[in-house]
Amino acid sequence: MSVASETRHGPALEPDVVERLTKFFSHSRFAELGSVITDLDGTAVHEHRGRIIIPRRVELALMKLVELGRPLILNSLRFPLSVLRTFGREWYAISRAPLPTVSLNGSLLGHIVMGSDGTLGFDEVAAFPLTAAEIDRALAPVEVLLADGVRDVLVFYYPRDWRMGEMIWTPVPENVLHTREKYTSASAVTAVDFEKLRAQLHAEEICMIFLLIDVPQDRLMAYQHSQGSHFFTHAGVDKLSGARAMAELLGVPLHAALGAGDTKMDRFLSGVGCAVVVGGARLPYNGLQETLAVPNSLALGELLYCLSELQRGVA
Repeated sequence: MSVASETRHGPALEPDVVERLTKFFSHSRFAELGSVITDLDGTAVHEHRGRIIIPRRVELALMKLVELGRPLILNSLRFPLSVLRTFGREWYAISRAPLPTVSLNGSLLGHIVMGSDGTLGFDEVAAFPLTAAEIDRALAPVEVLLADGVRDVLVFYYPRDWRMGEMIWTPVPENVLHTREKYTSASAVTAVDFEKLRAQLHAEEICMIFLLIDVPQDRLMAYQHSQGSHFFTHAGVDKLSGARAMAELLGVPLHAALGAGDTKMDRFLSGVGCAVVVGGARLPYNGLQETLAVPNSLALGELLYCLSELQRGVA
């Protein structure tokens, strides 16, 4: 998987979108206190022919906004190593400075940084690990499934030490190689005894656990699950709490921010002044002042470019 930048512009914005964006800009304090907070996958970046692409218009618009003094904050479900390995260098080139990043659904906050040797790293500023009781609650459905003979389950877990990356556990030792080949982003895949897995998680600081359960829906319902995947973070921690914490650290109030996202995981959209919903999803979130919709990341680039022009007009 490689990273590239699009060169063509996105579709023209609807006049109503431009009018409401201008209204937000004029009736908020974005020009002096605002920031841009964006999700990555499906929002500010998209996949095209197997490549992760940052649209050129998004890149140029954000670069202009940063140059004009408006901070950029990344807010992603991805773990830091994943961001660094895929498009970290491109994002750092946009910010040209340590880049505020909310990762792992709000549970690990820090900055993407570049060392004197040109290597990228992540400097933590805050973390909200799971408690021992929360780890046990996350593992409880796995224990029930295993007791009933279900083995099609994977446990993804993410230590606070960002350098450890993504760890995966499977209950089937014979599946370790297949799992490693399927999930190439993982740093390690193990198949230790379930109680040993529990002990290992209790011995570390774990920021997020993700369960992937691959069983038919009728069987899944028997375990009181409505979906085949589940994310667990510390109580009260999500993308909204992470955005609030990062905004407070930077001194940029959320009510003056523009946020962009595309799924129900992007709860931070309800805390920003202007929420931009990318794609066709109907999300239960509204910005404090405006809620706008654009069809894709290319159109988001056009919207951000329009915002940069408004900012330049008062600079």
